[in-house]
Amino acid sequence: MQYRSIIRILGMLIAIFSITMVPPALVAYWYQDGAGVPFILSFLLCLLSGFLIWYPNRQYRAELKVRDGFLIVVLFWIVLGAVGAIPLVLAERPNMNLASAMFEAFSGLTTTGATVLTGIELLPKAILYYRQQLQWLGGMGIIVLAVAILPLLGVGGMQLYRAETPGPVKDNKMTPRIADTAKHLWYIYLALTLACALAFYLAGMSWFDAICHAFSTVAIGGFSTYDASIGHFDSGLINTICIVFLLISAVNFPLHFAAIRGKSVATYFRDPEFKTFLGIQAALILICFLVLLHTSVYPDGLTALNHAAFQAVSTSTTAGFSTQSFAAWPLFLPILLIFSSFIGGCAGSTGGGMKVVRVLLLFKQGVRELNRLIHPRAMYAIKLGRRPVEDRIVQAVWGFFAAYALVFVVIMLALIFTGLDNITAFSATAACLNNLGPGLGEVAAHFGNIPDASKWILIIAMVFGRLEIFTLLVLFTPAFWRN
Repeated sequence: MQYRSIIRILGMLIAIFSITMVPPALVAYWYQDGAGVPFILSFLLCLLSGFLIWYPNRQYRAELKVRDGFLIVVLFWIVLGAVGAIPLVLAERPNMNLASAMFEAFSGLTTTGATVLTGIELLPKAILYYRQQLQWLGGMGIIVLAVAILPLLGVGGMQLYRAETPGPVKDNKMTPRIADTAKHLWYIYLALTLACALAFYLAGMSWFDAICHAFSTVAIGGFSTYDASIGHFDSGLINTICIVFLLISAVNFPLHFAAIRGKSVATYFRDPEFKTFLGIQAALILICFLVLLHTSVYPDGLTALNHAAFQAVSTSTTAGFSTQSFAAWPLFLPILLIFSSFIGGCAGSTGGGMKVVRVLLLFKQGVRELNRLIHPRAMYAIKLGRRPVEDRIVQAVWGFFAAYALVFVVIMLALIFTGLDNITAFSATAACLNNLGPGLGEVAAHFGNIPDASKWILIIAMVFGRLEIFTLLVLFTPAFWRN
């Protein structure tokens, strides 16, 4: 294990991360909200800390191996989550203890969108902007950005990219060089963010709200600058824009690249995961619409359709925005939507959950096992589209599912041990492990009233979800630490 090289890289990344404290300080200066000092202090502290970590190890430039990549990704998210909490601890408003500040920072960086705050619109603009910026940076994965610039600093990137990229198949690259791959991902990400911000502005948001909500929409994060979330604007047009960009952001980003490079929309419809994703979204919207229409929750069908579509897409893609609290919806809809977050977005997207392609492979494997019961001697191949899927990938998906279920149960039981009721513990675990945000019970509106011990446990759940279980879980295996 190249420990000195890993420490050197962490020092560089902390120093680079310090730059993210500058925009909120400029926002504080622009709006004269008096919240700039914590960000200036945080900038200096991060820059100094990064330099002190990097300088003694600056000569160590050994090539990273796969194990090094896993370790540095985990350390990177934990360290930057902790560093990201510094301005929230230093700020006078909101007045947060360490557990709450860490929860909010990790929730932003992992794009979970769960918050401990109330009266959000009364907070300084700098704090509001910073929360949204954390989600935007975490959306694509800061590691992917680092991969684009690390080659300039003499560090290989493929090991980091393999550890960070979501999805079961991590060997595919859009371009021959990994740095070019990361850059193309960020070009698409930035273009979507600008388009989303412009659309929100033209729909009636202020520039500040448009930029902030574009950050969290394209990141599929869910933070808002208002307690009422998107519902604050009470606009069907804004809801529709948010739905469109959530759906786009929940699609595999390399698929976007392939469609752009091939100049053909048909590229999307040749992808089996994309078609399955659209089918799931259509089914959820239809179910929610019919139930809301039948129970007369809203005065007319058009309003019911708008709310049904928004909440179904927002929850199933793990964004967590809301127009109204879906916890108050009738019958089985709240539980249905919570379960839909387990599927999440497509692999290679900014969404959370287990990813559509994994669920699709699990379904196909289940069908194959049923067919084998009927015809034990027959040979059945699992295919995605026309391409057969290797058994090692199917086995990896089953392993992931088992690990996901195990982590879920352990975290839920730990939350119950801290005093949460069953519904709150279940939904809080789902909300954080799937990087969703809102839950049911005590966490339907916010997470501010749960014990600090529960917050620390849920921080672990967020990191597990963001790093897709195995990246973090592999560090607990003895084989990982053997030479």
